[in-house]
Amino acid sequence: MGNVPVPKQAQSIKKQEKPERLGKTAALLEVLLVSTKLGLTSFGGPIAHLGYFHNEYVRRRQWMDERSYADLVALCQLLPGPASSQVGIGIGIARAGLLGGIVAWIGFTLPSLIALIGFALLMQGLDIGAAGWIHGLKIVAVAVVAHALLGMGQKLLTDRARIAIAVMTMSVTLLWQTAYSQVLLIAAAGAVGLWLFHTRQAEHSPSGPMRVSRKLGLASLAAFGTLLVLLPVLSHWSPSLWADLFDRFYRAGAFVFGGGHVVLPLLEHEVMANGWVSQQDFLAGYGVTQAVPGPLFTFAGYLGAIAGGLPGAIVATVAIFLPAFLLVVGVLPFWSQLRSSPRMQGALAGINAAVVGILLAALYDPIWTSAIGGGGDVALAAILFSMLAYWKLPPWSVVLAGVAGGVGLGWM
Repeated sequence: MGNVPVPKQAQSIKKQEKPERLGKTAALLEVLLVSTKLGLTSFGGPIAHLGYFHNEYVRRRQWMDERSYADLVALCQLLPGPASSQVGIGIGIARAGLLGGIVAWIGFTLPSLIALIGFALLMQGLDIGAAGWIHGLKIVAVAVVAHALLGMGQKLLTDRARIAIAVMTMSVTLLWQTAYSQVLLIAAAGAVGLWLFHTRQAEHSPSGPMRVSRKLGLASLAAFGTLLVLLPVLSHWSPSLWADLFDRFYRAGAFVFGGGHVVLPLLEHEVMANGWVSQQDFLAGYGVTQAVPGPLFTFAGYLGAIAGGLPGAIVATVAIFLPAFLLVVGVLPFWSQLRSSPRMQGALAGINAAVVGILLAALYDPIWTSAIGGGGDVALAAILFSMLAYWKLPPWSVVLAGVAGGVGLGWM
């Protein structure tokens, strides 16, 4: 038999399949490269990470507009888990679908995870907290957060009511610091925003599709709750170290509000009560965690490595981040619709103002108080801020300048 001619329509479909696949692959590769760069250069903790994200994703690449980014930050502040990692996952999903969220998490997390495992092997017991380059990185965080706040304040604090919400939130945050104070303040600001702004016409807030179906969102929320219930049962009946490790780190990731610094005391209780990690090793790892870029939750990888080697590091890391991923995927399909309603936008106006207030409080404590100790520190912070805000230099050059400046200040 001769060759059967292929219809032109079928030929057209075949020609389009490969470019479409290449387009998705290119988008995933782009997300991986950008998130990895952020994972290598984002020093200073979760609040500073949001500044780096804002500069890279919003200002430079324009993957998300200002209001959509602020709304995503507000959502992740309401959810338990590492807020900066959840924001990165959400941006990855918006850019390249569900796989984009996974790739964004891998890129942002892997550099610090590798660094912590390496530090655990090479630098345990050494006091690096007073090193000049560490001090320089803290000053970099001051400049990054101040730069992010400048842009967010200009976009989000557009009237006296929102400025008042931000200032009140900042004041209460500084005076009342508990694990749940930020969540309660954000909820209160949402209620105030609903009351003040609910009669205003909804503002159009363009954003790319979140690429997550409601069915998948519901399945993610169901998986989050099911694991929360079943893992303690499995850990109780199974003698496996891995089941116990996964259960303890999953619960830590599921119940912690306020970011990486809040999870550290909980992890201390979980791993030291079982004798997995000594106090000396825990404190050494805590000091190392402050020195590396990326999410503070990768401290779980350090603890898992001590408890069970490389497999333990992988189990602990996946377990502590999994609740955050399931919650973001579960909530995003409904969040995209809710945020477009006039009533929800009124609440979001108050919430976004509160987020700016919380970031203002964090800029002072702990970022400013832990980094700025004299005139030289203020001068270096001003130079780094100018490099970002006025000279428009890339963040990695600001990080290098901060490290060099911190070493130089140490010699003075």
